[in-house]
Amino acid sequence: MPRSLILASSSPYRRQLLGQLGLPFESVSPHINEAALPGETPATLAARLAAEKARALAGTFRDALIIGSDQVADLEGKPLGKPGNREAAVAQLRESSGRRVIFHTGISVLDTGSGILRNEVDRFAVYFRKLSERQIVNYVDREQPFDCAGSFKVEGLGIALFEKMEGSDHNSLIGLPLIRLVDLLQTFGVFPLGEP
Repeated sequence: MPRSLILASSSPYRRQLLGQLGLPFESVSPHINEAALPGETPATLAARLAAEKARALAGTFRDALIIGSDQVADLEGKPLGKPGNREAAVAQLRESSGRRVIFHTGISVLDTGSGILRNEVDRFAVYFRKLSERQIVNYVDREQPFDCAGSFKVEGLGIALFEKMEGSDHNSLIGLPLIRLVDLLQTFGVFPLGEP
């Protein structure tokens, strides 16, 4: 009997991405403190939070694979979180205009049966166009990306904000690097395309 697959997230974006793999799964919010520790780098923070999210549900699911993921946007060492409102989104995009932002997305898979945790960080860079105030405000008013780190939705009009992107998996920008996730799942014997 296949083990349960649990996504430790309440994010509709992550649920939609994981659904692309065609594997049955359940989504459960892990309820952890996501504050950075003193001196913690964005990449270290993303890795730690992804692992903590997976571990937070271990007591509830005894023989399962739990997926944790977290994303931290990094503007020259300054973390960019979810803006939460219009003013903060406009301010974030104003600050990012003409600059590079690196997204560190931590991905963890915990096997609660064995206690084995595998954890990786995917790095993806976006280069913002030089944006006018009018373009920024128009974008924010059209997509309202208030629950998105970096204040954009790459799967929508947000793609127009960029000159170029660098990385191996654009899904990292949405919050779940599927290429790395498939690699991790296969180490636990889960093959979305069927066993080789």
